[in-house]
Amino acid sequence: MSGTFTTLDWIIVIGYLILLLSIGWFFSRIKLKTVKDYFLGSNDMAPWVVAISVIATTQSAATFLGGPDQGYRGDYTYLATSIAAIIGSIFVARTLIPRFYALKSTTVYELLNQRYSIRAMRAAGLMYIIGRFLASGSRLYLAAIAVSMILFSNIDANNIIISSLILVILGFSVTFLGGIRSIIWTDLLQFFMYVLSAAGVLYFLLNTIPLTMPEIISALAETPEGQNKLLLLDFNFDLSKPYALISIFTGMTLLYIASFGLDQDITQRLLTCRKDTDGSKALIVSAIIGIPIVWLFISVGQALYIFYDRPDLMIGGTINSEFKGEKITIFMHYILNQLPSGLKGLVTVGVIAAAVSTINSGLNSMSSVLVQDFYRPWTERRSTKSEIHYVRAGQIGMGLVGFILFAMSVICFYWQRYSGLPLIDFALSVMVFAYSGLLGVYFTVIFTNRGSTPSVILALIAGFITTLLQQAYIVELLGLPVSWTNIAFTWQLCIGTAVSFFICILGNKE
Repeated sequence: MSGTFTTLDWIIVIGYLILLLSIGWFFSRIKLKTVKDYFLGSNDMAPWVVAISVIATTQSAATFLGGPDQGYRGDYTYLATSIAAIIGSIFVARTLIPRFYALKSTTVYELLNQRYSIRAMRAAGLMYIIGRFLASGSRLYLAAIAVSMILFSNIDANNIIISSLILVILGFSVTFLGGIRSIIWTDLLQFFMYVLSAAGVLYFLLNTIPLTMPEIISALAETPEGQNKLLLLDFNFDLSKPYALISIFTGMTLLYIASFGLDQDITQRLLTCRKDTDGSKALIVSAIIGIPIVWLFISVGQALYIFYDRPDLMIGGTINSEFKGEKITIFMHYILNQLPSGLKGLVTVGVIAAAVSTINSGLNSMSSVLVQDFYRPWTERRSTKSEIHYVRAGQIGMGLVGFILFAMSVICFYWQRYSGLPLIDFALSVMVFAYSGLLGVYFTVIFTNRGSTPSVILALIAGFITTLLQQAYIVELLGLPVSWTNIAFTWQLCIGTAVSFFICILGNKE
């Protein structure tokens, strides 16, 4: 089947882009008078819409490409991380969200201003920005893989750069005028588009494979390589396995606590509700709804394994050869070369939806931290500015953030190739750099009466450096023990958090 787009495919894609930009234009007509309007949607967003937006943000391009990649390479153990997501969401809903609402926070780091000082708040905000540049840059890179495959049928460096730039411009166009309200409502559209497209691919795949469902299950349960691709719970104690059960209850749970409660990218959405109970409900519901969606994308990868790697089972089905390209492009290769006209366009829309959801959330959340935690306090010490001034500053901030995200996505292209990590592992592992320090600091705030501004700053730095020292390229450069390179990112997070926490509690409360 030809990998080219038909007229119907282009009509679907162009129609979607027009709808997406129309939503952004519609919300740009709502007059934004304050930063509360721009960054928190005037605190009148419905919990169910916020829940969908949280799902779209936490999954997006990482799940759209990483889920099939995980299923194709491995098994269902990543799905078990939903246990950690639920535990993390309950913890954040009970301990952090009520505090943020009580302070009427615009960013989650204002809690440190109340407890310690504005310098502590800024240090945490800066660590978030560094970590979010890494995390959002990696997700932009993942999204660029898909767009590069669509436009150029390969993922060469030059084409990844072009694709990243296109996505940043598109995300910026949707977000610039409408603020967080525009983002949340476009997230709703993105969510349904990428879930619908994945469901369409799985349905088409299962109808292409000439096996009954029991036969497919049997083939996945015992592969010629001796792998059980249906494995869900891994009771292994190997520290190199990030999705083993012991890792899920430790490092992955910490990861979700940080993602839901300390990462402005997610928490900003939860703060757009009318009250803390609404934000808490939205978070827990999003964690539950995310379970079948992750299953869906991993299942696509499992079916791709049968389609491409088991020609002995495809007799009488679609004629194909074993996939010869890079594993990270397996899903897009199938979309462009096997799907029929119309469905190909729909799935391409799903790819774009996941990509835009990845970008616009990062643009707005990082801009909110830059303005509220850095620029506004600095300005107010010198002069009085109107609220609309800070709205305009937020829009300018998004332009700056977009440029840096673009540069970061290019770096991630080379970083991921050097590490050789599967896409989901790579997207999650880069988040550990910032989360280690933030978790140590906030655990100090929640569970102790200790800590000070200097210890907060040192703890944030220590968490970052501890994570950095466990990376393969640093281990090799400094001649550190090779065994450090076999520690999964989940355990790197545990170690970094512990170091950060113990440093932070050394300070006496100011």
